[in-house]
Amino acid sequence: MAKDTMIELIDVRKSFGELKVLKGISLRVPRGGVVALIGPSGSGKSTLLRCINVLTKPDSGVIDVGGRTMDFTAGHRLPRDREISAFRARTGMVFQSFNLFPHMSVIRNVMEGPVTVLRRPEEEARREALELLGKVGLHDKAESYPERLSGGQKQRVAIARALAMKPEVMLFDEATSALDPELVGEVLAVVRQLASEGMTMVLVTHEMAFAREVADTVIFMRDGYVVEEGAARQVIDAPREAATRAFLSHFHQNGLAAAAPPQA
Repeated sequence: MAKDTMIELIDVRKSFGELKVLKGISLRVPRGGVVALIGPSGSGKSTLLRCINVLTKPDSGVIDVGGRTMDFTAGHRLPRDREISAFRARTGMVFQSFNLFPHMSVIRNVMEGPVTVLRRPEEEARREALELLGKVGLHDKAESYPERLSGGQKQRVAIARALAMKPEVMLFDEATSALDPELVGEVLAVVRQLASEGMTMVLVTHEMAFAREVADTVIFMRDGYVVEEGAARQVIDAPREAATRAFLSHFHQNGLAAAAPPQA
């Protein structure tokens, strides 16, 4: 893998029973790159994201993150659970649901991984957790419990928790889809900040204006294939493929152009 590449997938395939979900996906994400995966429901976007950190094991293909490779091609020894855990530790993942521990305070949620998995000293983990909560605008909620937070606040805690593990890559699976519209912006602001700091990210999103603003590359998927891939504004503003145009026409009709910042 090239030195400037952080994520590389080669011919990744995945089926669930008779249903073929990924039909030979290859992609490359450079260090510090931001890739947005878009497409209709059932196109394979979330499965692809989960294959990147092997939460879902591919049936075949090669996955490389930061120079560490998982090879699922025929004839190769399948990786052991310990190898997968070490591989997965290089990525942070934020889901649609927040998955916070309800019996733990916000700061304990953020500290839990570093203390129990990375064996970091409590005081060090606490100090870093407070810094991360400040980063996502929730320093004052450190001792609160999840039930007292809004959806947007919970998702920002989930982002801080993922960052506490010091990942090389962040994966976001429709991180705003469970939020009320007025709360979406506060989560996207954190993602935007991470992008500006050079974090390598792959986002599954339906926020087209945001994808056009933040992503370097947009990949349109349908039926388990990559239909179109290119610079974010090219794919969203002037897609080459008819299927991409048909998918995006709904968003354009609902004010995508007005919602996004003007082109330079």
